Amino acid sequence: MFVIANKEKDLFINEQIRAKEVMVIGPNGEQLGIKSINDAITLSTYAGFDLVMINPNGNPPVCKVMDYNKFRYQNKKKQKENIKKQREANLEMKEYRLSVAIDIHDFNTRVNNSSKYLQKGHRVKASIRFRGREMAHTELGKDVLLRFAEALNTVADIEQKPVLEGRNMTMILMPKKEK
Repeated sequence: MFVIANKEKDLFINEQIRAKEVMVIGPNGEQLGIKSINDAITLSTYAGFDLVMINPNGNPPVCKVMDYNKFRYQNKKKQKENIKKQREANLEMKEYRLSVAIDIHDFNTRVNNSSKYLQKGHRVKASIRFRGREMAHTELGKDVLLRFAEALNTVADIEQKPVLEGRNMTMILMPKKEK
């Protein structure tokens, strides 16, 4: 039988291990010494666990007696936790798009939503996209962004003043530091 490796970080278990002798570590972390592979597998099955090759590059390779399914479950749990933390880190800035001719009600709705988001401790990016002849009056867009920042001055400070990049003008607000 020819086995390359399994998907779980290329760890070999039980009969997949092809070394003649291995350094065995017990389920509680104690070193059991160098044993032949047959003795190590017998020892692990007697304990009710699996023999997992932790370090195949060692001389001799290092194997640990552990519950392999529990080990895989904990690794998957850690990976999900890390992905969740990455998502939370990426959600720390939210963009609100305004326009030069924004209505008062729409403006107030965006102010209220961004205020709630800022109070959670996240940053807000306000942007305006200029269309057609609006490019001739970029100062009107700057006024809208500054009015947006003024409406949020109780919960936010301006991190980046309005900057024109091509057809878009953006401004970044950050939550006020609590004293």
